Amino acid sequence: MLERWGSVVAARRRFILVAAILLALVGVWWGTGVFTRLVTGGFEDPGSSSAQANAQISRSLGGQSPDVIALYSSPTATAQSPGFRDRVEAEAQRLRALLGVVSVASAYDGVPGLVSRDGHATYLVIRLTALDDSGKQAEYNAIKPQLTVPGLDTQVGGTVAVNVRMDDLTKSDVTRGEMIALPLVLLLLIVIFGGVVAASLPVLIGGLAILGAFTVIRAISMATDVSTFAVNAITLLGLGMAIDYSLLLINRFRQELQSAPSTKQAVARTLATAGRTILVSGLLVILSLASLLIFPEVFLKSMALGGMAAILVAMISALTVLPAILAMLGHRINALRVRNPWRPSAAKAPSSEAEAETGAWARLARSVMRRPVFYALAVAVILAVLASPLLHLRFGSVDERVLPAGDQARTVAERVATDFNGTVSSPILVLVEDASPAQVNEVRQRISELPAVTRAQVSAQRGDATLISASYTGGFAGTAALDAVREVRALPAPPGTHLLVGGDSASIQDEMNSLSNGLPWMLAIMAAVTFGVLLLAFGSVLLPVKAVVTNIASVAATFGALVWIFQDGHLSGLLGFTATGYLEPTVLILVLAELFGLATDYEVFLLSRVREQWDATGDNTTAVATGLQRTGRIITAAAALLIVVTAGFATGQIVLTKLIGIGMSLGIFLDATLIRALLGPATMRLLGKWNWWAPGPLRRLHRRVRLEQDSAQPGPVQVLTSEDRYDLSRAPCVGHGNQATRSPTIGRLGPPRRRAADAGP
Repeated sequence: MLERWGSVVAARRRFILVAAILLALVGVWWGTGVFTRLVTGGFEDPGSSSAQANAQISRSLGGQSPDVIALYSSPTATAQSPGFRDRVEAEAQRLRALLGVVSVASAYDGVPGLVSRDGHATYLVIRLTALDDSGKQAEYNAIKPQLTVPGLDTQVGGTVAVNVRMDDLTKSDVTRGEMIALPLVLLLLIVIFGGVVAASLPVLIGGLAILGAFTVIRAISMATDVSTFAVNAITLLGLGMAIDYSLLLINRFRQELQSAPSTKQAVARTLATAGRTILVSGLLVILSLASLLIFPEVFLKSMALGGMAAILVAMISALTVLPAILAMLGHRINALRVRNPWRPSAAKAPSSEAEAETGAWARLARSVMRRPVFYALAVAVILAVLASPLLHLRFGSVDERVLPAGDQARTVAERVATDFNGTVSSPILVLVEDASPAQVNEVRQRISELPAVTRAQVSAQRGDATLISASYTGGFAGTAALDAVREVRALPAPPGTHLLVGGDSASIQDEMNSLSNGLPWMLAIMAAVTFGVLLLAFGSVLLPVKAVVTNIASVAATFGALVWIFQDGHLSGLLGFTATGYLEPTVLILVLAELFGLATDYEVFLLSRVREQWDATGDNTTAVATGLQRTGRIITAAAALLIVVTAGFATGQIVLTKLIGIGMSLGIFLDATLIRALLGPATMRLLGKWNWWAPGPLRRLHRRVRLEQDSAQPGPVQVLTSEDRYDLSRAPCVGHGNQATRSPTIGRLGPPRRRAADAGP
């Protein structure tokens, strides 16, 4: 099918390129408008009891969350001095008259706890009209210029201000990551391909993937909320996967040009081999990310939609636009060559099969085949050591500490927590309905007596609805706050009344419960998808199981390192962040989905070659060794390029962006080196012929679906050198049944002989 598609693409190349240019222009003109439609936050579960409580509080009493905090201070005057007090009171009056402001609370209205301990600072608590994050953000941006009081030091914070700063810094982090990554990626591509023309094509396809994904996500944002963090997924995965797929396709096309009668046939053969690998790989990663859609949090859904859109567009571009360009270029793909100082023979194609037979990857393959037990045990020990910090993993939610130290919104939250008398900017909200005054007082008293609660007071009342605000020590995402929520929720309601618990701390607790309930289903979906697709692609039962187990080992080692770095804070000074003592679970779940998909992506690269060699020779050792020889350099190059892309995000100012960048870079490195180059081949060597075992019905299903390349596909003829040999006494036999010969790759003596090169990617 893909071979026929390759012929169609080559014949319609001009039409495809014109269509691609038009779609790219649509992406620039319309797709980039997605930035104006993205929403902040999205970490809460909209169907949770806290979400219902917050909605009922807004309906009954109006908005009660302290959206904005305007903190005023003076090094000389006190908050009670006439000049200081008059300025702040006048400011409060001006703010109450502004459109979008529901209420303004100040110490001068009798609200306790709003004056600092030293008496030199006070703050206003501003509640906004809008009930959704986007509306609050718009109202905050409108009133922010009017919050400054002449003669006093003004600092602005609060939940909305923190979200706005996270939004702004996320966008700047994406821009910074792209500016750092793109030049380095282009330089590496020039080194890998040895030419400017070939090196420029992956970057071009990456740009198309990003613009196309922006267009898709803008269309989706017209029907549902999409978080601003979706941009991170689009940029990271769109550029990264487009480069991976382009690397694979261009590498194969340059090989096919050496033997194909025409450029059109070279394109067709390239799509029939490498194109199949890209199709299987893309579907696997997309389906892995789709597992995030089971979570109700907008953040995770948005990252899933952004990543799926980016990979889908990258895959389609790699299977249509890139082959069309290759069909137009033909042998000019090798134009504008650049001499590689690390390879003496620059004229030789960097992906030549002869180099694969005699280079470092051939030596590594022979070493792994000789000592599989040693390599498997050594890698297992390394992974276990890296994963050991997971034993003390702790989860927590984001707060103002995700912002850089010294950021104004973060500074306000820190000052309110440390400089004022036990006040908190995000109290626990308890709505009491259908209660008499005596019952309300009873509830307030019982809440105030709870160990984790420092104070409880009635903060609003209308009709039969009364709101009690409960304070606690520390931040709203801290242990004390979450303990207070649990204690308040455990209180029985007086007869005939209803209690609803809301606020930021309650939302965080519900988020944790939602994630813990959805995580097992997500893991089951990813495992089932990986098993099913690999089974259909390679006709084996044990190989998909091995892939799932090694993927889990790779992710566990990565997460252990993240615990050591971010939770324990060992590299906080070097990387410039504040360790909180816990990790945000939604970000870890996102990294889990992306790494699991990418790990399977590299597994497909490797198994495609191994399966072709197994079909051609029937010798497992030969198949595994040759598969590693042929794909080792491609996987390493693809991983290096993707690491450059993801590492650019590690320079971001938001801790979440840093964690994603470092987590992805480290996970890709571990998977491409320890897992794909050592543990995977060693395990396959030990399993022997059991690698390819499947029950009869599954074998018949595999032959019917046949996702991988037919081993009969013609390919270039290659002369093997005598450097790729070792003692014949250890050489395995090749063949099925009673027909066996010595493997031409792993063991042979005598002069080299010719054979048909494998047709893998």
